[in-house]
Amino acid sequence: MTAAIARGPPSVRAPRPELDAPVRLTPRFWLLLIATGIAAGLAAGALMVLLHTVQHVAWNYQQSGFFDAVARAPAARVVLVLLAAGMLTGLMRRFLRLHVGGHGGEVTAAVWLADGRLDPAPTLVRAVLSIVGVGMGVALGREGAPKQVGGVAANLLADWSGLDAPQRRLLVACGAGAGMAAVYDVPFGGALYTAEVLLGTLNLALMLPALAASGIATATSWLLLPHVVTYDFGFPTLPSERLLAFALLAGPLVGLAAVAHVRAIAWADGKRFRGWKELAAPLLVLGALGVVALRFPQVLGNGKDVVTQTLTGSLPLAALAALLPLRLLATTACLAAGAPGGLFTPTLALGALLGALLGGVFEIIQPPLPVGVSGLIGTTAFLAAATHGPLSALALMLELTRRIDPQAVPLLLAVAAATLTARALEPRSIYTARLPH
Repeated sequence: MTAAIARGPPSVRAPRPELDAPVRLTPRFWLLLIATGIAAGLAAGALMVLLHTVQHVAWNYQQSGFFDAVARAPAARVVLVLLAAGMLTGLMRRFLRLHVGGHGGEVTAAVWLADGRLDPAPTLVRAVLSIVGVGMGVALGREGAPKQVGGVAANLLADWSGLDAPQRRLLVACGAGAGMAAVYDVPFGGALYTAEVLLGTLNLALMLPALAASGIATATSWLLLPHVVTYDFGFPTLPSERLLAFALLAGPLVGLAAVAHVRAIAWADGKRFRGWKELAAPLLVLGALGVVALRFPQVLGNGKDVVTQTLTGSLPLAALAALLPLRLLATTACLAAGAPGGLFTPTLALGALLGALLGGVFEIIQPPLPVGVSGLIGTTAFLAAATHGPLSALALMLELTRRIDPQAVPLLLAVAAATLTARALEPRSIYTARLPH
């Protein structure tokens, strides 16, 4: 059985014929895929245990939420924890720059520019340090680490078995997507992410290994992680004309905001401090983030609690208006300072804040929308536009909430409008914008 890998999004297409070479899905490949899925699932579980341990040690909480713990912590503790994260980031950035260059083993770069090859030791160090940083409050996502570890596991198995370049590329992409699927408990969304975002194709033959790896990894992660819904609440069915009107108005605006987000990511990820600035920049940025967190604890961490607060209507309009630019600035500044981490949940947080803010403005001319619906539409459309992956965004949000069906048609329209707007203005996604130039 063979299948071809497409060349991916326009921003990473290159005149390399081997990218279109067919992939032979041999029995050996399937055995390695099963091993990759198991490894990615175990790694995702272990990384989340590490994340929770760091959060509890750094912020001294047991039962309450992350933001509640930050809000209760003494001001000196908040600033000192972020300064410690800044020192760790500075030392890590210098170490990785000296050993693997500026990009540090990003999976997207490995898949598209290096035949799926990752340098195992530095990539694993980067993954662990990114989880530690997120636990200490760095405003980046947790999915970067399980993606990298899943990719490294696939890379090592490919080395051991002598896979050819197309097989290696596919196996590494499946390992990375499986890591993401396991850490968020989203097997179908993780498989679509593998195909649509990492491989740039929805070839049905390639979907089979993506589905298998994500399913195996997710099931394996249940040995260490609870099998629960990430955002566990329902949304009421609404009169369709109100939601349709909001979706059609909000979609293009969300797409424009996603373009700004992608360009901010590209600028921040391209920063390359040298000498003493390499150590000073993370200290200054994360120290300043700690000071801001004294008033707005929601700027810390990957943004999961921000999404929850937004979708449950816990944030007033004034807080939404303040947190939207603050979260964007925090994520951009953390990347510019050299902190490792992902962009998935920070992007969800920005989309939820933007959608809820637009919903508040929409309510001036229309009857109020039920709590959370505008945030759900905003976060799904923003994720689709920022990743250039509309199908994977819909699937991911379906699995993260377990219930988006009452808003299916407005969601589809908002996602389509936002993605078309973003693609017309910016060929890069938040992931391809981080590729080395």
